[in-house]
Amino acid sequence: MIPKEILKKVRRIEITTKRMVTDVFAGEYESVFKGRGMEFDEVREYQPGDDIRSIDWNVTARTGHPHVKKFVEEREMTVMFLVDASASGRFGTVNMMKNELAAEVCAVLAFSAIRNKDKVGLIIFTDTVEKFVPPKKGNVHVLRVIRELLYFKPKGVGTDIAVALEYLNRVTTRRAVTFLVSDFLAAEYEKALRIANNKHDVIAIGVSDPGETELPSIGFLQLKDAESGRTMIVDTRDPELKRELKKRKGLEFVERRRVMRSMGVDYIGISTGKPYVKELMSFFKARARRR
Repeated sequence: MIPKEILKKVRRIEITTKRMVTDVFAGEYESVFKGRGMEFDEVREYQPGDDIRSIDWNVTARTGHPHVKKFVEEREMTVMFLVDASASGRFGTVNMMKNELAAEVCAVLAFSAIRNKDKVGLIIFTDTVEKFVPPKKGNVHVLRVIRELLYFKPKGVGTDIAVALEYLNRVTTRRAVTFLVSDFLAAEYEKALRIANNKHDVIAIGVSDPGETELPSIGFLQLKDAESGRTMIVDTRDPELKRELKKRKGLEFVERRRVMRSMGVDYIGISTGKPYVKELMSFFKARARRR
């Protein structure tokens, strides 16, 4: 049985994100993602002005009259969420945990998808794939996806993005809009990401927390890596340590953006320390300009 506090979170996210979808993202999602493909509709007789490149020569030869293939805009899409549930997501120093922020952003995008009659699916992963929810339509299905993101208890603690991307390619045969949501504290996923992006439209969403770059000046502090279990004691008042941490994290972010850009993968950076609406809107507007 799902705990009452989880159901309350689901309800809060549903109310917040549905209002946001209606007020802010109503047309943004459709303008960016709709019409990304064409599907065959019918064969009809050639009419003056038709593009000769659309002539169906087999039907033309069989009937003795020129016929053309008619295509219509592909209206239904599959939207997949690949969500990192590793131990590093259970961290937050400001408004919420990183995994809670990930769930809320996924909810906004999922409600936008079903508003446009698209299917929504979910893959939850750590160092292995732990949960697969096949793509379906409808409000009830999206609420199930949100419950899984908030309530699912993973067995693993590490992160293997490559494993999740390879699994996506096996279970999703049609091209899908794929949101890869992670803090990207992982390595050796670039090749798998490139392959997945050739088959699907992958958008990476990087989740962070200010506490990962800004240490509070409280003296000696024992830190533990949630995924590896390693611990170390640091002096949080050491200005050199603070500068080095901020520099290292900054370089990691720049390198991650460079890698994504080289593959043609859009990257959205969100943080528990600030509203994510601006970042999502910037993404939608940048995509709209490119289209």
